[in-house]
Amino acid sequence: MRRAALYLRVSTDKRTTANQERDLRAVAQRSGWDIVEVYCDHGFSGAKGRDQRPRFDAMLKDATRRRFDVIMAWSVDRLGRSLLDLIGFLNEIHAYGVDLFLHQQSLDTTGPMGKAMFQIMGVFSELERAFIQARVRAGMARAKAAGKKIGRPPVNAATIASIKAALAEGGSGVHKIARSLRVGTATVQRIKRDLAA
Repeated sequence: MRRAALYLRVSTDKRTTANQERDLRAVAQRSGWDIVEVYCDHGFSGAKGRDQRPRFDAMLKDATRRRFDVIMAWSVDRLGRSLLDLIGFLNEIHAYGVDLFLHQQSLDTTGPMGKAMFQIMGVFSELERAFIQARVRAGMARAKAAGKKIGRPPVNAATIASIKAALAEGGSGVHKIARSLRVGTATVQRIKRDLAA
């Protein structure tokens, strides 16, 4: 028997997830799936990312632990409103071997046609990623041509001297030094490597 997780979401506290849950439970019963967990984000917008929807985040963490085989949602917009977030979600659960069932769109990746649709979505996600990379590269090239410097601003000499002093003194780790001087850990590590050389 396949183990199913239900994901329910409504944007405001005045709405209810009861209809979504009723329909999904009926499908699970017809399909012979065992519902092992219900994840409900009540009063959270679909435009919010994973970090701002606690039950959505918990569901994805449980997917990594293979607590269920299929995620069931009433509609694709219950999962999210951003195309990039949806593509990321699909890629993530696919990597964990978790299927997806969307009631309103009649998408079920547990069967061969649904799996084919999943793979087609994967192709589109790769295409979208390639378009984004091309736009980023074009934007960086335009900025460079306009004389703008790309990347983080260089660290000033006083900060470098403070990093060297903190490293020579010892007792503080790379993260603590970076936090106290408000620089990236990579900067502290680079200076540490230079000192060791």
